[in-house]
Amino acid sequence: MNVELAEEYILHELRAHLPAILYYHGVHHTLDVTQAAMQLATAEGITAETDRQLLRTAALYHDTGFLRTFTGHEVEGCTLVREMLPRFEYTATQIDTICEMIMATRLPQDPHSHLAEILCDADLDYLGRPDFEPIAHTLFLEFQARQLITADENAWNRSQEQFLAQHHYWTATAVAWREAAKQERLREVREKLLA
Repeated sequence: MNVELAEEYILHELRAHLPAILYYHGVHHTLDVTQAAMQLATAEGITAETDRQLLRTAALYHDTGFLRTFTGHEVEGCTLVREMLPRFEYTATQIDTICEMIMATRLPQDPHSHLAEILCDADLDYLGRPDFEPIAHTLFLEFQARQLITADENAWNRSQEQFLAQHHYWTATAVAWREAAKQERLREVREKLLA
């Protein structure tokens, strides 16, 4: 498994071909999720190099489906992973593990392994971080550009409230690191709705 070449390849593809309207799901998101996944893996005691490499690859490839489609991008991402990763010496079993992690990030999240739980938590790590507001705003802009929502900020805040209230982190580390701040973001969104 040549993780370095697989990483170099996909970052080039994402930079060159992702639609410009992906204000949230851009390369910056992929890099952010990858960094968060590796930090969570360390804190969660993932020390086996193969597991770390598979997780890193899944994080790097988790939104590659956006290269082809907006709807069902996780499924399309797995199709791309099955096409691309054999050229970087990934086995069929390793690719299945990566796809299982990618599919777990589909909302509502449904992880069935510790590595998938870590990727799910990394994918929504920002919900409990100080940079929540600017990141959430990029998602708002992306949804507007894709005509998934109207320009009504109140409707956006209602959807944010619902999402934050229903979301939960999967790993003990993410709960410890992010849950309290996420609850604070939820309180802030509710205050906006009452204003």
